[in-house]
Amino acid sequence: TVVFLTLVGLADSIYLAISHYRVYTDIGYKSFCAISRAINCDTVSQSPYAIMLNMPVAIWGILGYSFILILLFFAGSKSAAKVRIWSLIFWVMLIFSVHSVILALISTYLIRSYCILCIVVYGVNLALLFYVWLIRRRFSNSGLIENTRKDILFLWEKKAKSILLLATFFAALISTWAFFPNYWNFQPPRISADIPTGITASGYPWIGAENAVLEITEFSDYLCFQCRKMHFFLRQLMAENPGKIRIIHRHYPMDHEFNPIVRERFHVGSGKLALLAVYAASKNKFWQMNDLLYGIGGQKKPIGTKELAKILDLDSNELARALNDRIFRLRVKHDIYSGNNLEITGTPAYVINGEIYQGQIPPEIIRKILN
Repeated sequence: TVVFLTLVGLADSIYLAISHYRVYTDIGYKSFCAISRAINCDTVSQSPYAIMLNMPVAIWGILGYSFILILLFFAGSKSAAKVRIWSLIFWVMLIFSVHSVILALISTYLIRSYCILCIVVYGVNLALLFYVWLIRRRFSNSGLIENTRKDILFLWEKKAKSILLLATFFAALISTWAFFPNYWNFQPPRISADIPTGITASGYPWIGAENAVLEITEFSDYLCFQCRKMHFFLRQLMAENPGKIRIIHRHYPMDHEFNPIVRERFHVGSGKLALLAVYAASKNKFWQMNDLLYGIGGQKKPIGTKELAKILDLDSNELARALNDRIFRLRVKHDIYSGNNLEITGTPAYVINGEIYQGQIPPEIIRKILN
């Protein structure tokens, strides 16, 4: 049973690791458990809490279950006599279970969304803790601390095998941690002086080609993960096709305090971020602020207006006052009402040649126009 549960946890972690990678790198990816706002594996993957010590939590899960399998190899030997190693495994599973409880609380109170496969892992960890406790209770005659000491001595007696296996494992762990690519950190191409930017006749900021083959009007929200992913994708696409693409930005915060179609508390603060962007546009720094605000959306800690002003060389007092500026607020509301008139119900949404595409732009549309 313990081996089976460990293999289930390992398989689950492998799937979650692959899913996490695809969430950040595959524009059209949607996992099978992205069911609703409350039950959505993708939402949990998009959270900064899915990263721990510069690696996805799922990768730590793969390493952790692999470590358990190594310990079970020794626990299953004849010389272990159903007594040795189980105390060590108990400590490991206790750490796993406490971490599972912490992640469950984060999902409940911070992310406000649950991942079905993560819940499976939580259940596996708690079940393993229980079964290991039962095995210890049945076969052990000593206390937990004393048995832990004996387990370590047992491994030392088997050092020919234990040192080889454990050294290989920890070498793999350190190498994975040291060289793991941080694919979740989106980095847009720098805004250089040779990339045209401007304001349309209607007052909307644009970037890219002045005489574009492909013009994309985006309606987006700075706290929307898919908006952030598409933002960096489109900027990369624009850099790879110089002189062909122009992106026009419109604000559509899914903030219940700004957007009338949002009935429940959602994307709190995205409306205020839009106000900061409108102010930056008035100072000819919209696209610099735009990149910065999308970056904020992927961080655990918010950045204050003073820090934003310092980064972009703006007046911090003016930037703070922009949050209550009636003209800026009307500009954001105008974009929202324009989106509502187009029957946009979520973000991101794109308008290309009069057609509306929600969530993403079909690749064939881009290829057809660019070719």
